Amino acid sequence: MWSNFFVQQDEDGRSGGLGGGGGAKSGGGGAKGGVGGAGRRRVVVPKMSDTQEGKIKLAFFVALVGVTLAVLGVGTEFWAQLAQPKTFSGNQTCQMAHYGLWKGCTKTLWVADIDPDRASCGPEELAGETNCTYFKFFTSGENAVIFGKTVNKNLSLSAAILALFSLTMMVMGSICITMSISKSVPFFLKPASFCFILSGLLILVSIAVFHQSVLALLASDHTMPLHHELSCRCRARAAAGAVLMAAGLLFLLLSLPFNPFQRCLPLGGDDGTAAAT
Repeated sequence: MWSNFFVQQDEDGRSGGLGGGGGAKSGGGGAKGGVGGAGRRRVVVPKMSDTQEGKIKLAFFVALVGVTLAVLGVGTEFWAQLAQPKTFSGNQTCQMAHYGLWKGCTKTLWVADIDPDRASCGPEELAGETNCTYFKFFTSGENAVIFGKTVNKNLSLSAAILALFSLTMMVMGSICITMSISKSVPFFLKPASFCFILSGLLILVSIAVFHQSVLALLASDHTMPLHHELSCRCRARAAAGAVLMAAGLLFLLLSLPFNPFQRCLPLGGDDGTAAAT
C-alpha cells in the first residue's frame, strides 16, 4: 500500500513539475512531488576503493603477525628462567626452573654437560629430567613454591588477567577488520584500531606486572641465590605488543577521510601557486 502511495506521489510531482506555473492544481502537484521525493530518500554509505582495501589487508596481515606471537606467548611457560649456581647442590646435578602465567617447570641437568665458563645451571636447551605443574592459585588458591621461594599470587593473577583481556581485544579487532573487508566499508576501521592499540598496551603492561612478580619471588627468600632472566619468548611477546600497536595506528590512518601525509607535506607546486596568488 505504501509503495503505491509513494509511486502516486512521485507521478503527481512529475506532472506538477512539467506544468510549470500552470495554476494552483499544478502547484499542489509539485508540493506533493516534493513530499514523495523526501520519503524515498536513501542514505548512501561510502564504499572503499580497491587501493584502500589492499592497504587494509596489508595492515591486517601485520596485525595477524602480532596476534600469532601474542597467542604463542600466552600459552607458553617460558617467560622467566631461574637457575641455581652450578655447584650449589655439591653433586653431579643442578636444577633450573622456567615458568609463565599458568605453570612452572623444574629441570635437572648434569653438571658435566654445562659450559665450564658458566656459573649457573643451564641453559634450558640441555637434556635433562623435567617436572611441570600448573599453578594451583587459579583453582584452589594455593601458593606456588619454586626453589623454596613463593610466587606472588596477586601479581601473577593480575598478569594473567591482563593477558586474557589483550586476547579479547585482539579477537574484537579482527572481527571488525573482517566485517570492514567483507562489507567493503571503512566504518569498522576506527573500532579495530582502538582494539589493537589497547591490546598492545595490555600486553606490555602484563609483561611489566609479570616482571614485578619475578622480583617479588626472588625477594621472598634470600637463602638460595638464583640467577634469573626473562626468556626470549617474553621478549617476543613484547615485540607482539609493539606490532599490534603499530597495526592499530595504521588502521587509524586508513580510516581518515584524507591523506595525512599530503596535509603535513604539501607539494612544491601547491606552495608556489599559493605564493603567487
